[in-house]
Amino acid sequence: MLKENLFFQSEEDTDFMPIIPINENDGELDKNLEVPDILPILPLRNTVLFPGVVLPITVGRDKSIKAVNDAYKSDKLIGVLAQKDANIEEPNPADLCSIGTVARIVKLIKMPDGGTTIIIQGKKRFELGQITTDDPYFKAYVRMLADDIVPDTENFAVYISTIKDLAAQIIQLSPNLPTEASIILKNIENPSFLINFVSSNLNSELAEKQNLLEIQDINLRAEKLIHILQKELQFAELKDKVANKTRTEIDKQQRDYFLQQQLKSIKDELGGDTNEREIAEMKKKAETKKWPESAKNLFKSGIEKLERMHPSTQDYSVVYNHLDLMLDLPWEEYTADNYDLKNAKKVLDADHYGMSKIKSRILEYLAVLKLKGDMRSPILCFLGPPGIGKTSLGRSIAHAIGRKYVRVSLGGLHDESEIRGHRKTYIGAMPGRILQNIRKCKSSNPVMILDEIDKIGSDFRGDPSSALLEVLDPEQNHSFYDNYLEQEYDLSKVLFIATANNLQNIQPALRDRLEIIDLSGYAVEEKVEIAKRHLLPKQKEAHGLAKVNFRVNDKVLEKIIEQYTRESGVRELDRQLASIMRYEAKEYAMKNKVKPTITAQDVEKILGQSRYSNEIYKTANMPGVTVGLAWTYVGGDILFIETILSEGKGELKLTGNLGNVMKESATTALSYVQANARKLGVDPEMFGKKNIHIHVPEGAVPKDGPSAGITMLTSLTSAFTGRKVKPFLAMTGEITLRGQVLPVGGIKEKILAAKRAGLKEIILCAQNEKDVKEIDSSFIRGLVFHYVKTMQQVIDIALV
Repeated sequence: MLKENLFFQSEEDTDFMPIIPINENDGELDKNLEVPDILPILPLRNTVLFPGVVLPITVGRDKSIKAVNDAYKSDKLIGVLAQKDANIEEPNPADLCSIGTVARIVKLIKMPDGGTTIIIQGKKRFELGQITTDDPYFKAYVRMLADDIVPDTENFAVYISTIKDLAAQIIQLSPNLPTEASIILKNIENPSFLINFVSSNLNSELAEKQNLLEIQDINLRAEKLIHILQKELQFAELKDKVANKTRTEIDKQQRDYFLQQQLKSIKDELGGDTNEREIAEMKKKAETKKWPESAKNLFKSGIEKLERMHPSTQDYSVVYNHLDLMLDLPWEEYTADNYDLKNAKKVLDADHYGMSKIKSRILEYLAVLKLKGDMRSPILCFLGPPGIGKTSLGRSIAHAIGRKYVRVSLGGLHDESEIRGHRKTYIGAMPGRILQNIRKCKSSNPVMILDEIDKIGSDFRGDPSSALLEVLDPEQNHSFYDNYLEQEYDLSKVLFIATANNLQNIQPALRDRLEIIDLSGYAVEEKVEIAKRHLLPKQKEAHGLAKVNFRVNDKVLEKIIEQYTRESGVRELDRQLASIMRYEAKEYAMKNKVKPTITAQDVEKILGQSRYSNEIYKTANMPGVTVGLAWTYVGGDILFIETILSEGKGELKLTGNLGNVMKESATTALSYVQANARKLGVDPEMFGKKNIHIHVPEGAVPKDGPSAGITMLTSLTSAFTGRKVKPFLAMTGEITLRGQVLPVGGIKEKILAAKRAGLKEIILCAQNEKDVKEIDSSFIRGLVFHYVKTMQQVIDIALV
């Protein structure tokens, strides 16, 4: 690239800009120049002088100053040679190049600091001969080389034109070179001088310049110069591209800075920077926080980081949101518990009918809290069928003890981060649902309902139920760690209440941390009371009938419950009452009056014919048909078990979508009947001549469990003996091959299902008698219980 510095340089420096002679044809006059055989020699570092080129040189070495002064006083001619190694301070003859240029000292200037500056012009090329002396400076014989003969050929003209074009392009791409330099280049007419001038200004290694000087043939010299210029042009283009790109980036930064300064000035005029005000408000708010030392240090480091950041940076909002969460969390802020046990009992009774076991447990917790003053909250789990008020009971508990209430729905949750939070560096990161709800309710000791804890999912994204282990462990939750908060938070004062329909779906480790409280379904009497106290007033209010007087008596409510619903809870009952209220609202809107009492006939008119009937148990009285009791996650239910015999080879067929355990119960029952055939009054030869088919209706519904064991045995015995099963009789219990009857679970739900279905007698294992005694006697009035220990007792009671 052409040189870009116009200052005078010493002979020790590289960068210079040659002065163009006033008359470029001085070379023609130099043909007659007489050069002595012996010349003083001036070594130059990093510089090659070409014929015709004028250079300003600052001479610094003592020998060089002496040589220049002596030459200037005589004929002003001096031999200029380039040093091979610029680092040598005192060169020997071997350190000098062999080809140099005879120069005329045009001007010698004494500088104030004692230095000497000379302006020299190259005249002719010479070859160094024998050194005659080196003291006080080098003198040597010189042999003049022939002058350049410019060929008059088309090729050489193209060379010259190419050199001018390439040099002009390089000047154009070099921002520090004046554009006049390209005009000067175009106006140089002497080809030899043009080559020398451009060669002198190359930004190349000294060896390359010296090589150009040593080439005798001007054609070859021009060709070599073109190659070097092409390489320099490529470098200049690349440099210009990089410079432009950098300049664009710097311009954008300068523009952004300028706009930011303007924005700052505007904000100052409006009363200060919004971000500074926000940070100041955060600091002020932090002073009132009662947080632990670790949280205080975390906030302090975060606010210092925020002050150093520019609001437009990406991480500013991340840090800001994290600090905002820390300020919003109620660190060690608690609501005062209401220790009035009588008032708490009154509130619980007013909100929910029945549920004495749960109410008693809550009152016990409050009593201990009142006496001790501090107690880790228990982790309760309300287990029961849908629609019995598990979730709403949590709200009532919060109301009774004077705490805030929050509900976390866990149904379908499949990401562990929903509990523990995401790391704050992720896009869209947020704290887990536990801390989100703590933040929302502004209290560190709320009643938190973990709804549907048995319906948590689990997949490749994680297992949220495992994350809940820390939350629901009283020994660990005082230091619950949230990934977003990056700080431990105390959850030990939170009263966690989980709700579930099916205990089997809860992970064993999680189940171990829960205090399970069973909520069984409601009896008809309880549903009547719930409808009168809660459902009817709610539906009247919802349908604009609060001020309209009409009654729904107990008999009508019983009819709705028994003939239009089959459930453990009261959701379906609530929907049926809503249908009646809509009808009454329509009547009142059209006629401006309603009947004072809703009768059974009105119910049939509004809701249609009865959906469920107890007549089926009267018509099903034939040998081989028995009524069993089942438990499902929606409560108790009744099921028929039918057995029929046909001619065959004694094969057993089971249908009705039965599970493995239920199939094994059927096989066990058949084995017992076969082993005790004569005792039961069955001909043993029948087992080889009859095929047995056991069917459980409602084949689309999967069925499993051991509790239908005595029902299947009774059905088989009835079919083989031809004796009918006693009408309106149901039974449940597991059997063994020895003929013993074992206890089963879900007794209350099963008994209530039998009562709803209109059954009158129930056979149970003797060990289940304690479960029956826990049921309110008013709910099972009219039912007769038979407690048995062996299968023989079952057969004696069941078959007529």
